[in-house]
Amino acid sequence: MNRYLKLVHMEVHRFRYMLAGMMAITLICQIGALIWTIMDELSRIKNEPLDNGMLIMPTPFFPSGKLSFAWAIFNTQELFIVPVLLSIAVLILYVFLIWYRDWVGRDTFIYRLLMLPTARRHIYMAKATAILMFVFGMVSFQLTLLPVENMIFNLIVPSEMRVASFFTDVISANQGLSLLLPRNFDQFLFSYGIGTIAILAIFTAILLERSYRRLGIVYAILYLSVCFIAVLFPVATLGLENAAAYLYPAEIVAIELVMCALVLVMSVWLGFRLLAKKITV
Repeated sequence: MNRYLKLVHMEVHRFRYMLAGMMAITLICQIGALIWTIMDELSRIKNEPLDNGMLIMPTPFFPSGKLSFAWAIFNTQELFIVPVLLSIAVLILYVFLIWYRDWVGRDTFIYRLLMLPTARRHIYMAKATAILMFVFGMVSFQLTLLPVENMIFNLIVPSEMRVASFFTDVISANQGLSLLLPRNFDQFLFSYGIGTIAILAIFTAILLERSYRRLGIVYAILYLSVCFIAVLFPVATLGLENAAAYLYPAEIVAIELVMCALVLVMSVWLGFRLLAKKITV
């Protein structure tokens, strides 16, 4: 356990600057977009007469006609989404780099890792744990950033020109936040559970390639295809939202969960076996 934790610490330490960079970009883009949007709207309000006391055009989302934090988040869609998408892209790329960097790096670091006096499965689990920590670290950072942005909104907009917003309205107002933070807890578990399974399946595909080299590329593609079909099959073919489907929705969901569990267990078991039996130094 102690050696596993040391491996996790090493992986986090190696990615710390990139993680800090993604957080800095998110911070600058979102706060910059928020301040620019608020100042632009206040300038417009100052130069234009009010329409029956309404500061903004009332809509079903913003019926009060006053400025709100949800309104500001709604009007900064692009600059909120860009750092979120950039962070997702970097993390997806790092799922591959966390392995291949050890093989193709300057000192072929993987040989030193494989010769450590500890079970090789600890290397696999440490890399998977590190990736999940980076993902949830970015989500936690985004959650921490929202109260800070709300405070900045309250500092800039005079109290008589704003109304308070509910947290759920703020999340719903922006597509990027809705993507990161599903309002339904079941959807949250499903989305991040599928993401975790995808990471483990890719890890195993990488180890297949490293174990069998050129032939391993074919094995890796076949393995990922089988995993994709196994996870997608119940939802795509059994008619989850079809009232006339042969099975009840609860039964289709149960089948989907079983298929996800099978892919998860198979990926971890095969990854452990390849790392222990097929990859040599």
